[in-house]
Amino acid sequence: MSRAPQNLLVPFRRDRKRDFAAGTEVELLASEVRQVLLTEGATPHSTGELPWRTSFGAGLSRLRHQRNDTVLAELARVYVRDALARWLPGVRLVQVRVEQDAAMLTLRIHVRTHSTAVEVDVNHHW
Repeated sequence: MSRAPQNLLVPFRRDRKRDFAAGTEVELLASEVRQVLLTEGATPHSTGELPWRTSFGAGLSRLRHQRNDTVLAELARVYVRDALARWLPGVRLVQVRVEQDAAMLTLRIHVRTHSTAVEVDVNHHW
């Protein structure tokens, strides 16, 4: 019987053994989705956050300081869909739910792999 894949969780944090925390299945999938969505990828206005892979990320930061309306919500959905399809091809996007409240935009993302399903919340002040 094979073990579930295990890897470091992002953002890095310490576990109870004073080592970097690692996770499997749900924790790992949520970590991977957050890493893709919250990393600044290269845009016409920025060079990207990771020098070794400048295009990696979703570009959600491009939506900052924009009017929090239905157009912004739809752009957020498109950015999430495109980034997950490109950077996590083994993950199927089930749903992106956008909740808007004044200056806060919350994305509730449901994703699934062949064996794991998870809901990830991404909060941003816009």
